Amino acid sequence: MLTDFAALVWVVYGTQLLWFGLGNAQLAAGRDSRISDLSYWAFSAILIVTWMWSLAFVESRSDRVIGTGSAEYVRIADASFRLFGTVAIIAFLAQIDLARGYLLVSLPLGILVLCFTRWMWRQWLVVQRSRGRYSAHVLLVGSLPSVTQLAREFARNPSAGYRVVGACVPNGKTADTIPGTSIPVMGHVGDVTRALQATSADTVAITSADELPAEKVKEISWSLEAGRQHLVLAPSIVDIAGPRLHTRPVAGLPLIHVETPKFSRGQSFLKRSVDLLAASVGVVLLSPILLFLAIAVRLSSEGPVLFRQIRVGFRGREFTMFKFRSMVVNAEELRAQLAAQHRDSGNEVLFKMKNDPRVTPIGRVMRKFSLDELPQLFNVIGGSMSLVGPRPPLPSEVAVYADHVHRRFLAKPGITGLWQVSGRSSLSWEDSVRLDLSYVENWTLLGDFVILGKTARAALAPGETAA
Repeated sequence: MLTDFAALVWVVYGTQLLWFGLGNAQLAAGRDSRISDLSYWAFSAILIVTWMWSLAFVESRSDRVIGTGSAEYVRIADASFRLFGTVAIIAFLAQIDLARGYLLVSLPLGILVLCFTRWMWRQWLVVQRSRGRYSAHVLLVGSLPSVTQLAREFARNPSAGYRVVGACVPNGKTADTIPGTSIPVMGHVGDVTRALQATSADTVAITSADELPAEKVKEISWSLEAGRQHLVLAPSIVDIAGPRLHTRPVAGLPLIHVETPKFSRGQSFLKRSVDLLAASVGVVLLSPILLFLAIAVRLSSEGPVLFRQIRVGFRGREFTMFKFRSMVVNAEELRAQLAAQHRDSGNEVLFKMKNDPRVTPIGRVMRKFSLDELPQLFNVIGGSMSLVGPRPPLPSEVAVYADHVHRRFLAKPGITGLWQVSGRSSLSWEDSVRLDLSYVENWTLLGDFVILGKTARAALAPGETAA
């Protein structure tokens, strides 16, 4: 709250000083209005207070939105636009001639600064939550498989702010733990009240309604301490974005409506326009680097500068993907031998290995910073790829795809994507598919910008390379 207040004071009074200087400028109003006696110094103070109230009214600092997702930023923008819309209406009805430039600068600048300060706090909160601080203490209730899955997801995403302290499962014994974790089993599903007291949990997450009758769920909700303990229901719906989920109460039952993915021509045109503009600008700006890398590859080892490979793209169509050659010339011939020796036990489709002996010295440097993928900008300009999208697979990989995996071809493959900013070569095949399908079904332009930002950060602090 203090940083919000400081940000608004800086923005509003800074804009006022920029517009009017240190003078005591007055509001211009009609003859019969007494508002003309109000100075901009006082009006700015009123604007700051009402802006703070608007942020509180939309619950932009609620525990449910702080620290993860885009809802926090959306609420900031929503509160700000509503406030300035109200100010404009009042000014029109009261015949107050507000300085338009003062408002037109304060609104967007205020939103940007507020979002930036919230983002800074979020980075701090992510670090703290990774250390187990400022997180909800969760008691999981449900079947063993569903509890295990949710526990692993929470452990994989500590920034979400959920720390599992115990679980209640059918036929659970207090000496047991959840498989693959150190989470203690606090008893069976009927021991929730006792488990809450033993673990001091402030959140109960029910993962499987089949194990609990409706009356038992009500009893659990009634037993929770109002304002301190919360009840969360985790349905078996995964990788569905919030805008596609709608809750509708019918006869006392909260029904969850899931909208089917929409792939409109307008969205495709917007994405293509951004791709074409950004890739064209990127080629121009990066042309010195592209030339330097081309010379370095040519001088470092025998073979062509570019590596061309057939990949499968949009709607299952094959295309030629370009990369700077980072391996020896006979890399594909060695692939089968290495695949047999180093097959990833957690990945039955992709061949990925660390310290690949086929990689050349200059190739290792390029892969470390993802520079070998820069020629794919020409794929983007040509329309066979996008800046952001699913990983472009090989035809041999597609041949063993399950039917549902083919949904990834509803979008163009990308130079980067969720798969690249979420673990890259450390991901299992199942996780790679899940991330690709999640991207395809929940695409937004804002999401693309977020992924591009994470990719840039990963390139500056390189880790593993992608296949």
